[in-house]
Amino acid sequence: MTTPRTEHLVLPGVLTAEQAAATVRGILAMQREDGAIPWFRGHHLDPWDHTEAAMALDAAGEHEAAERAYRWLARHQNEDGSWYAAYADGAHDEVTDRARESNFVAYIAVGVWHHYLSTGDDTFLDRMWPCVYAAVEWVLGLQQPGGQIGWRQGEDGTPATDALLTGSSSIHQALRCALAIAEQREEAQPDWELAAGALRHAIRRHPERFLDKDRYSMDWYYPVLGGALTGAEAEARIAESWDRFVVPGLGVRCVVPNPWVTGGESCELALALWAVGESDRALDILKSVQHLRDADSGLYWTGYVFDDEAIWPRELTTWTAGSLLLAVAALGGHEATCAVFGGTHLPAGLDPDCC
Repeated sequence: MTTPRTEHLVLPGVLTAEQAAATVRGILAMQREDGAIPWFRGHHLDPWDHTEAAMALDAAGEHEAAERAYRWLARHQNEDGSWYAAYADGAHDEVTDRARESNFVAYIAVGVWHHYLSTGDDTFLDRMWPCVYAAVEWVLGLQQPGGQIGWRQGEDGTPATDALLTGSSSIHQALRCALAIAEQREEAQPDWELAAGALRHAIRRHPERFLDKDRYSMDWYYPVLGGALTGAEAEARIAESWDRFVVPGLGVRCVVPNPWVTGGESCELALALWAVGESDRALDILKSVQHLRDADSGLYWTGYVFDDEAIWPRELTTWTAGSLLLAVAALGGHEATCAVFGGTHLPAGLDPDCC
């Protein structure tokens, strides 16, 4: 196993060089030989979290391992451009959830663009383009007249018309990355631009077009993390629910009023804070979740029930570690991670902000 590059992953109060390297090794230890990255060995793989972990590997300079993760997606993409929602331990022939979730499918565009920016590998981008194109086309087949994206297609093939704000916000980021890939390849996709603009407009101006999941912290910060809200709008959204979701010294609640903070949500909020220029608060959030770190593996527990002072569930997940490494990489100035989550050079789409 290689020694991960950790210069930009050192953050006082969060990670030392040795701790960062241990966390990267922890993710690598969970990756299968075929490139699949399950939540942990013996659990399932979903395409979104698989991609998040691969992005963390790229942030640490583990480009070959990250590329193997993307090859896994390319090899096992369904003919319609989608992936299933869950695969047992990353085994492509052991599907445990045959539904297809739109934000899971779209996220490959974020990962592929991040890998390209990390490596400058044009051959990789050319090879992955058909995969990204098919995925985006499948996702846009679920877009509703109001711009929002239906959240899933059921196992029987029935598409959902209901949309999730978190999922659609993630898709907004993915569409912008897909457009950046298309631009790099000089293959204009005007329909994607229109779709991204309509989606951004729905997120910014029409909350009624999404299912009410206001109790979930992801619905609070994801419009900012996904780049649909920026500037003063983003700052106002973060401010309005800060006290509702942030537990000082412990992290971010997953759902109110449950006394449960989770590492993934905390690190994603830190990324959103960094994106709006709140690096000091982002650092505080990352410091607050170090109580979830497992010293032996370098990975992080999914969550903590603070009323009972108990780790729950008892699982060390690759995607929790991945989200932390990406947040640290952004604060540390890793160029590719900053570009993807900071929106540098990402097309915004054609926003019909008049309806």
